Amino acid sequence: MAAKRMAFANFFGSKQKTFRPRKRGIFEGTIKFKLHKQANASLNSGIDLQEVVKLPHGEDRNDWIAVHVVDFFNRINMLYGTLCEYCTEQTCPTMSGGPKYDYYWCDGINYKKPTALPAPKYISNLMEWVEEQINDENIFPVKVGVPFPKNFTPTVKKILTRLFRVFVHVYIHHFDKLLALEAEAHVNTCFKHFYYFIKEFELVEKKELEPLREMTERMCHC
Repeated sequence: MAAKRMAFANFFGSKQKTFRPRKRGIFEGTIKFKLHKQANASLNSGIDLQEVVKLPHGEDRNDWIAVHVVDFFNRINMLYGTLCEYCTEQTCPTMSGGPKYDYYWCDGINYKKPTALPAPKYISNLMEWVEEQINDENIFPVKVGVPFPKNFTPTVKKILTRLFRVFVHVYIHHFDKLLALEAEAHVNTCFKHFYYFIKEFELVEKKELEPLREMTERMCHC
């Protein structure tokens, strides 16, 4: 327990275990890596999160969004990795967001129709799918001068919508574990950063935010 509390104390920017190992750095050696460092420096400075997410003057919107998508994936991956031992097929036989919301997995390949899965299986598929998208340079180009494809924004919206569902599941079904691990404050900061970002760039539909609406209104004063 003490070790996990220490891990969460170093939640941002640490090298603790993840649910799925990261296969690459965040655009290391590229112009986008500069944006990543800039975004993290602003986040760690303690300034208003609503200001942190805004597009810096003179920077490309898609570049800014791309580095944040990769960063959010890694952070949420880490968050769930710390809690995944408590999320099993026995404790979470469905991927739900409370009594009113159930999520079904569909990737068009292995699951061609929306399929009910236990939460850990759903989230495993989700993380694997997101990782495939962000490692595909046809969607997330890393070379200077290579333009973003037309399907970049729709893909980003789908990625962030699915990542939001991990927050929904964690808050609704594993909040007691967050408290036991003294992780609530760290996860709240991660969530607020994510929420302000998706609202700033209108990347997740309002109906998808409904499961956490009341909590979000209290936490983000919106």
